[in-house]
Amino acid sequence: MVLEVKGRVEAVEGNQQKLEVKLLLLGANSVGKSALTVRFLTRRFISEYGDIESVNSRVERIHGQEVCFNVWDSLYTQDCEKIPSVSDKQLQWADGIILVYSICDHQSFDVVRQQLQHIRRCRKSIPVVIVANKRDLWRHRSVSDEEGCLLAQSQSCSFFEVSAAETFHGVLLVFHHLFDLIRESRVLRKSSAGMQGIVRSMSAVFWKKRAE
Repeated sequence: MVLEVKGRVEAVEGNQQKLEVKLLLLGANSVGKSALTVRFLTRRFISEYGDIESVNSRVERIHGQEVCFNVWDSLYTQDCEKIPSVSDKQLQWADGIILVYSICDHQSFDVVRQQLQHIRRCRKSIPVVIVANKRDLWRHRSVSDEEGCLLAQSQSCSFFEVSAAETFHGVLLVFHHLFDLIRESRVLRKSSAGMQGIVRSMSAVFWKKRAE
């Protein structure tokens, strides 16, 4: 089941602009994607989930600005031949991506590595955060902290190791950090577009004068 969320909100309330960000969570089964999502949205931890795909929203104030978070908690399927659970629709929808694996499951880390390679081929500059979940189960660790850090560094991603079961604050940091990355990316795109417009205008004037 997928719950549809309306498009970008750029409403103005007084002089305050409301921002909207669309965050996509990817990863293998049983890594805690839904637990992370629910922790962020409600502060609660729920350990068991069914196979449900959903898009849910939360509005909060960050840096004095109202922000609407739309979070797509995706399902992992193995129907695709090479890259499971990453569709063009998802990649075009998202402003930023959270890739989740379990520190107790090296196969889930391999899934994240594969999905990340696909994401970088399709949308090279989209902000991505890699999250190693289930830190509370460190006694069963099969993926080292260094492996996660190296993967993130190799693909220009941020990296967090958290426990959705133990703390809300660590999960909150993940979502807020991705929001900051998205905001910076938008500023850079807007600045780049403005500079390109100035260059085009100056070029047009230059060539017009040469033609006269």
